[in-house]
Amino acid sequence: MTKHSIPLLTVLLVLGVASLSFAQGFPTKDLSGVIQWGAGGATDNVARAVTPLVEKHLGKQVVLQNKPGATGAVAVQWVHNQPSDGYTLLYGAENPLLYRVLDISQLEYKDFYPVTIIARNVGVVLCGVNQPWKNVTELFADAKKNPGQIKMGSTGPGGLPHVTAAMFKAINGVTFNDIVFAGEGPGITAMLGGHVQWTTVGLAAGREHIRAGRVRALALVADEPVAGLETVPLITSASADYKKFLPWGPFYGVWVKKDVPDAVKSTLVDAYRKGLQEPKAQEFIQNFGSIPMGISGAEAEKFLSRWQSTTTWLLQDAGATKVSPEKFGIPKP
Repeated sequence: MTKHSIPLLTVLLVLGVASLSFAQGFPTKDLSGVIQWGAGGATDNVARAVTPLVEKHLGKQVVLQNKPGATGAVAVQWVHNQPSDGYTLLYGAENPLLYRVLDISQLEYKDFYPVTIIARNVGVVLCGVNQPWKNVTELFADAKKNPGQIKMGSTGPGGLPHVTAAMFKAINGVTFNDIVFAGEGPGITAMLGGHVQWTTVGLAAGREHIRAGRVRALALVADEPVAGLETVPLITSASADYKKFLPWGPFYGVWVKKDVPDAVKSTLVDAYRKGLQEPKAQEFIQNFGSIPMGISGAEAEKFLSRWQSTTTWLLQDAGATKVSPEKFGIPKP
């Protein structure tokens, strides 16, 4: 060891001790939770229902704010620009896994650490009650007569409506007129006002509207019935070819930047795990038609990788990508 290396080693040791001390004291102040979609959508609903149950295990408040835009990429970029201290959380859905193939952003969940995948959900195809369709078969028949004309509420490229529309195009050869909104909530509101004719949302966002009779459920993007919605047709009723994509659907979770200290990650994972085990959290998830997951770390990353593989290649085969998944080393499912 040279005389010059001793001061450097001292500095590194001091920084390491300071970092460890910071991590062990975490959190010492309130946190910020950034929701990548607008108010009223599934991600927003899940975030606001679960977070209060997590806060008591953190000992601090998580101040939630909506930052919609660019299919959630505005929030993803904003969180990524913040310090790697664990005080800024990203509440997101599946969309960032598609950003690179859709040329929306070079950021995706590989740049973040999954604190928890809260739950996965089922997509449901909805239309206004004044529309003529009783199921997706009737919707698709009308779309073939009027290609690209029927107005579909969308959340932008990579959003749930966009992906399911690509699926519908690949299997049934139908196209629609996409009208983009800043999340599922605004999209449903627009449909209720007659500005669009149909959309696909997570059941978490659509279930109460279905129960209240404000919208008509045309199909579940699933191959098995959902409790309480047994009368809603399955997407496989339109074609058995949908089975190769199922089970598939949206999901909701919480992320921090990848280089956040491990001790901070551990604290966050533990708090969210305990919060999600609360009976109120489990009751909320099930009432919204979601499937509880509560996975983090390597287990969550495996789930994300599998979802990304299935969906990016679905979009590629439907001609809906701008860049092939192959360029990013995303394997075929």
